[in-house]
Amino acid sequence: MALNIRVMAPNRIVWNSEAQEIILSTNSGQIGILPNHAPLLTALDIGIMRILVNGQWTSMALMGGFALVDNNQLTILVNEAEKASEIDPKEAENNFELAKQNLAAAEGRKQIIEANLSFQRAKARLDAVNASSRLG
Repeated sequence: MALNIRVMAPNRIVWNSEAQEIILSTNSGQIGILPNHAPLLTALDIGIMRILVNGQWTSMALMGGFALVDNNQLTILVNEAEKASEIDPKEAENNFELAKQNLAAAEGRKQIIEANLSFQRAKARLDAVNASSRLG
């Protein structure tokens, strides 16, 4: 038995396939979803999603959203998502370093909040690339 997974961003369907297992970054930590999981609605943090399909792990960067699990259906609504295979590793590394520098240099509440958000997004993209290279 498998989970039917659908990941949707405002402008596209990012993923629509079956999987054996999913690991999500929620606002309260990571959660694993297997077939026959209890119904669940949870907020997603900016982070990575790991997906096990046909014995192979892949990953995706999620930029926050919500996940609904019900009757072996997992519906994920996100602000944005990128498959690790679509992320340029060098660009992700450069963006992460730049975001880290911007966060360190940020002054004032608004600038710190914006820099922290950019840092989290850059880290999620880099983590997705790194997770895929380790898991793949």
